[in-house]
Amino acid sequence: MKIIYLSSFPPRECGIATFTADLTGAMDDLFESVIKSRIAAVNPDAVSRYHYPKQVLFEIDPNSERDFLRTAESINGMEEVRLVNVQHEFGLFGGPYGSNLLSFLGALKKPSVVTFHTVLPSPNNDLRRAVRSIVEEASRVTVMTNLSRDILTREYGIDGEKVAVIPHGIHAAPYSPGAPSKAASGDSKKVNLLTFGFLSRGKGLEYVIEALPKVVKECPDLTYSILGVTHPNVLKQEGESYRNSLIQKVRDLGLSSCVSFYNEYASLDTLLRFLRAADIYISTSLDPNQAVSGTLSYALGSGRPVISTPFAQAMEIITPECGLLVNFRDPDSYAEALTALLKDPLRREQLGKNAYFRTRNMTWDNVALEYSRLFSKCSGDIAEVSKHKKIPRINLNHLFRLTDDFGIIQFSTLSLPNVSSGYTVDDNARALVVACSFYSGKEKNLLKRIKIYLNFIEYVLGENGFFGNYVKSDRTADDELNENENLEDANGRTLWALAVAASNGHLPENLKDKALRLFRKRTEKYPMFESPRASAFYIKGLCLLLKQNGLTDDSGLQEEMIRHCDRLVSLYRGVSSQEWPWFENYLTYSNAVFPEALLLGHHQTGNSDYFEIGTQTLAFLIRQTFVGGIYAPIGQDGWHHKMGERRYFDQQPEDASAMACALATAYRITGKADYKKLMYEAFNWFLGDNSLEQVVYDRATGGCYDGVGEGHINLNQGAESTTSYLLARLAISSFSR
Repeated sequence: MKIIYLSSFPPRECGIATFTADLTGAMDDLFESVIKSRIAAVNPDAVSRYHYPKQVLFEIDPNSERDFLRTAESINGMEEVRLVNVQHEFGLFGGPYGSNLLSFLGALKKPSVVTFHTVLPSPNNDLRRAVRSIVEEASRVTVMTNLSRDILTREYGIDGEKVAVIPHGIHAAPYSPGAPSKAASGDSKKVNLLTFGFLSRGKGLEYVIEALPKVVKECPDLTYSILGVTHPNVLKQEGESYRNSLIQKVRDLGLSSCVSFYNEYASLDTLLRFLRAADIYISTSLDPNQAVSGTLSYALGSGRPVISTPFAQAMEIITPECGLLVNFRDPDSYAEALTALLKDPLRREQLGKNAYFRTRNMTWDNVALEYSRLFSKCSGDIAEVSKHKKIPRINLNHLFRLTDDFGIIQFSTLSLPNVSSGYTVDDNARALVVACSFYSGKEKNLLKRIKIYLNFIEYVLGENGFFGNYVKSDRTADDELNENENLEDANGRTLWALAVAASNGHLPENLKDKALRLFRKRTEKYPMFESPRASAFYIKGLCLLLKQNGLTDDSGLQEEMIRHCDRLVSLYRGVSSQEWPWFENYLTYSNAVFPEALLLGHHQTGNSDYFEIGTQTLAFLIRQTFVGGIYAPIGQDGWHHKMGERRYFDQQPEDASAMACALATAYRITGKADYKKLMYEAFNWFLGDNSLEQVVYDRATGGCYDGVGEGHINLNQGAESTTSYLLARLAISSFSR
């Protein structure tokens, strides 16, 4: 199944081309091979050609109506093409107001979505007529700002129901302050200003340069980097006259030591490197009607405070919390804004963090999700296959980042480990399960971490036979927390983790023996649990050990497993009703571990009560948490009490993980395809099929965000969230769609 994108495309140096490459790359990353992106590339003219990649199926002369008609007819004959997306800019298509595009759309028999990169206010009659005609031919249209949508509806008379707002995409880079990148480049003492993009007279760079003498007097240790080539159309018409005039102005004002021009069409890696080293980004457009600026979006997405002229997108997205607006063509206004931020580094840092937080919905993953939902409204076939998202490759980088030589650190600030948060045995147990489950006997990095997690668990095993949960950042036990909180769930989870390690056939014998020794030392003194959730984790561990050679004849383990399964059955019979078939009078966290434990108990013993109650309670939990076609975990802000209101926020990765794991177990034991289907739906919670319709897994870091709130994503990537994602990823790793 294919989607054709009508647009310019790299290696053509063009903002629309870059946008289309990023969008199609994100779409291809989002889905498995069920949907592929293909390109109908618009060339600059009849004779210009490029060495296009293989996904370009057509090349079009923008001034040839015949080319457009022929391409439309060819697409009509391609049964596998389900939709055409047009990346629209009037200058891209030939004819008055791009009339050749209208010929293409008129001949096209496939559904189409038009993305307007520019929406001009106060249109004349010809422009209004052209835009209205495009919208009438298209199945849907999309713009990048709410202001553009308002202009279409108010000034063009377009039905707002037909217009979607999808922001310009940004690359998902981890947040980092500028200092480390500047240190790497040897400019740690300088304050770096940056502008990038195509150079043209509409860029307005001369007004920033004219402001700098006043700024340098107040803040002499600054550099201003201008990155980008002259726009190809400008280069044809006037050569480098604009760049040369700027260079001359720099010389005349005595700024040669602090202003640098980089005359290159920057690769993404180069661009991100410049952004990471920048302290302030300056957006300089002189066009008040500019609907969107990719460079502005990239800068905000990299967590950089912005000083910008008040063009259309900037007016909508730049607030006092993430940047400053300056007047058009006003060097004094630039000087005032620059001086204010240069003298206040703490404010700069906070503005940059705010910008980063506010743009996470604009990452290409999220933009691709929004496009896929829009495309699904136009094509039932796309709607059906878009449920089959591509499973991200396994990435343990953030797990390693969070782990020091003592254990896995509990929390992070964004993706940066927060050492002051200390450690928990809960997190180290999850990390041990992850590391052991991915270890196949060759991965030295994993083996190193397995030893660390086992040593941590040994460290927190107290003389009383209990695992303490909380350890301070100075690596001493947090006695107050450990004494005042119930540690049974953490102990049950840790026993499960030790069983995973002890039953791993690839681990060195000394590590397996150590895990089993710690397991027995804990259970010999306190074999029973009061907490039913702890019992469920313990059952999972016991079932693993009972499957291993040398332990299968251990009647003590079998009896322990049966005793704890029987206790869950007893709790169920004491609490359940027709309307509430559950073990407790409330649903809280990791609920799916209860039915999973009973299903495993049935698989080990053949006990039909375990199977019946396990499947019934899993069915009840499915009804409670699969809402409107997506997985919606029980919210931790009040949970769900039997006689109370069901809470939806905040949703935690731990719950999505527990559900995916339980459904994987149910599918393995029963072979019922419905469980497998729901398992993928639960996992897709991490990939954007959730209440906020945003990705929760960060492909850039390998970490997982800490939760889905009511209206926001918690962007911190702590140990519980990251290991929970990896456990869910592990659960589906042996399945194919």
